[in-house]
Formats: sequence, structure tokens, C-alpha cells
Amino acid sequence: MDRLENIETFVRVAQTQSFAEAARQLRVSKSVVTSRVKQLEDHVGAPLFHRSTRVVRLSDVGQAFLRDCVELVGRANDIMDQMRDAKDGPTGTLRVHALTGFVLGHFATLLRAFQSSFPDIHLELIVSDAVVDPVKAGVDCALQIFPAASTELVSRSLFPVRRVFCATPEYLRAHGRPASPRELHKHTLGLYSGYPTRDRWTFHHGGEQVTMYMSAALLTNSVHLLREYAMEHAGIVCLPTLVAGEAILRGELEVVLPAHQLSSFSLSAVYAGTSRNAFKLRLFIEHLTHAFSKVPPWDAAMIERGLLPPGLIWDA
Repeated sequence: MDRLENIETFVRVAQTQSFAEAARQLRVSKSVVTSRVKQLEDHVGAPLFHRSTRVVRLSDVGQAFLRDCVELVGRANDIMDQMRDAKDGPTGTLRVHALTGFVLGHFATLLRAFQSSFPDIHLELIVSDAVVDPVKAGVDCALQIFPAASTELVSRSLFPVRRVFCATPEYLRAHGRPASPRELHKHTLGLYSGYPTRDRWTFHHGGEQVTMYMSAALLTNSVHLLREYAMEHAGIVCLPTLVAGEAILRGELEVVLPAHQLSSFSLSAVYAGTSRNAFKLRLFIEHLTHAFSKVPPWDAAMIERGLLPPGLIWDA
């Protein structure tokens, strides 16, 4: 067990690139982390890290052993979880980082259903639009639209995130409706700053595509603020359908350029293969996966009414 603890500590230091952060996540002192790594280095007979006051990086030996150690720790944690849970049922705390746009309006029902099935699993949910590395952030998984930041992380797709340009009928009556993507330049625009494509926008229409760069009167990392901005008749905004869908179905917002489709992203659960809560995390992700079909309900309703095309175009 001591050797397995040492290996797990080595993996956590490698992933966080910090002895102090590894100690915080493992809930031990920094001296314990240092001691465990030293014991493992003595056993291997070579240094596993190159250390300085500002950086911790793997040595060649450490790099060679890391992948096997990641798999070993992940499998060991999974076995231990299953042994405990077979006896008492799954217990403990699961820490999740989630995008604000997904959580507000769509997540509480899922959480209630999950906790009804597993009442002894306590959820700690961190909600923000920040892009995080789940290991460095000390969470079990991150629900995000960005791809996994390293090969040590696992990414499991949950559902597609479509985007549409939309505005209120009042704004469109007052300022006109753009007939092509380039006419968006004539309008007051509200754009989200956190998409992986940054300020590059590609529209797909009839087998052709137009890529353009747009400046925004309002650039923000809050899609909910963009929706409120649009509802004030302030301009045309680009929103994910999971945020705009209900307002569009009620007629409070209208899709602009419906024939010019934007690419979609995948909302994914990103996590480390060595999660100490691997079994509980798998239960949580399976719960999310079962809750969504390939077409989430807010998109299905819009497709049924002809407000969205049924096909998807994925970001390259």
C-alpha cells in the first residue's frame, strides 16, 4: 500500500506540476508528498523530477514511467471504490466544474435525480465559464466545450452545443434583418468570448462556407448576459440553443440567418484517468449520458418546428 501511495503521489505531482498542489488535493502535508516521491526515487534509483523554486518537470525516467503509473493508479482506485461500494453503496464527495450556460436552467433536475439514486454521494459543484484543467483545479471532472488539455485526461462527449444568431422581433423591425452573414457588420452585435474558435466565425450554407471576423459592441464570457442584452432589444447576439431555445420557442427571440449554419461543439465530461473517485464519477457521467439523447430536448423542439436544421456541422 505504501508503494501504491507513493506512485499515486508521483502521478499527482506530475499532473499538477506542483508538490504543494498535489499535497492539497491528497489532503496531506507537502513534506509527506516530498517524502513519498523521495522513497519512490530511491526505489527506482533515479530522480523522477527536475525541481527548481519556480518549476517542477518530469525527468526522462519520470516521463517513461508516467503513463504506466497513471493506468495503475486509475485501476487501483477503481477496484477499491467498487469493493467499498459493493458493501455499503457509493459514498463520499464528487467535485464537478461546470459551465454556467449548461447549469442554469437545465441541471438541477439532473442533480436531484442523481442524488435520489445515490443519496450518500455529496456533490460539490463549481460553476463558472473559466476553462480549467480538472487535475490542477482539484475537481473530479469538468463539463466543458474545450477539448482535453493533455493526453492524461479522458474526454467523454455528452451532447452537441449548437449556436444561433438571434434578436428580438422589435430589434429586427427597427433595424432590419440581415440577409447574409456579412450584413451582420451593419448591426450591433453581442458575442461570447469563450468559444474555442475565438473571434473567427464560419457560416455554412448550401455546401459553401464563409469565414469572417467580427467585432462586438458587447463581448462577454456570460451567455446569460447576452440573452438579457438581446431581450432589451439592444442588438443581435450569438447564443447556444440550450440558453436561447425557450425564448425562441416563445417567440421572444427570432433566429437570424437560419439557413446559414454555424458549427457545433460537443459538451464533454473531461477527467483524469486516475481520479480517486473513479467509480462514483462513472456513475455520474453515465447518469448524464442517459439523460441526453444525441439531440437534446431544447434542440428537438426547435427542429420539430422547423427553426433548426436536423443535421449538425462540427467544428474542425
